[in-house]
Amino acid sequence: MKIRKVGVLGGGLMGSGIAEVCARAGYDTVVREVSEALAAKGKGRIESSLGKAVERGKLPAADRDSALARISTTTRLEDLAGCDLVVEAVVEDLALKKETFGELDRICGEAAIFCSNTSSLTITELSAATKRPDRFAGLHFFNPVPVMKLVEVVRTIATSEETVETVFEFAKSLGKEPIRAHDNSGFVVNRLLVPYLLDAVRALEEGVGSREDIDRGMELGCGHPMGPLKLLDFVGLDTTYSIAEIMFSEYREKRFAPPPLLKRMVLAGRYGRKSGRGFYEYGS
Repeated sequence: MKIRKVGVLGGGLMGSGIAEVCARAGYDTVVREVSEALAAKGKGRIESSLGKAVERGKLPAADRDSALARISTTTRLEDLAGCDLVVEAVVEDLALKKETFGELDRICGEAAIFCSNTSSLTITELSAATKRPDRFAGLHFFNPVPVMKLVEVVRTIATSEETVETVFEFAKSLGKEPIRAHDNSGFVVNRLLVPYLLDAVRALEEGVGSREDIDRGMELGCGHPMGPLKLLDFVGLDTTYSIAEIMFSEYREKRFAPPPLLKRMVLAGRYGRKSGRGFYEYGS
């Protein structure tokens, strides 16, 4: 199947990044948000990102202008009717995602492929809201989308081989390096990463080392570019907590259970960089 027009559900941090890379790759891209204000904010985020790429000499100004011309925003699901592929990037709310996909299933053509950027929910459960489980896959990007090369292409037991190949080639056309993953909560990366991050919190809880020493230990001893507690602040403690809760519900294994310290910090509003304070403090 030839992908010509792409729909993106959600214009937040991930959705705007996905829309940007699609437009830069030459695809006409429609971003749907729930309000005009959020749609404008998402478009502004894309304009800012492309502008910085031009300033750094990584993108010609003409290519920036062409990419922006390919992006349109809307608050109507009906405006995604002509899309060949739709990527969902809304909040990690199962009921909301299923409701949105159910509505979209009635709007889009039978050949359209649906993908979710979820990082923890199972694709099979999302596809159950539609009548196209064979044309439903996971397409998990990483933040920041324009920079990070990896994309996880997730196949369910119902996803057709044609769909997998189409989505895989689509990811490559965006300049990404896709890997295949089975439909397990967390897929490949988060299934390995989340227990590691949670163990770092437990190590801090148990007095194994200070926050600085835990981070320096992994940076200098294992060659990680960023220690686990710094990484948690970057990703968002609330985001990690939510993902861990979903994964623990799926697997019922202790390694996926959020530590009490993480829960307390989230309840206290210490989300990391985005709130100005997490395991570390950040200036305004």
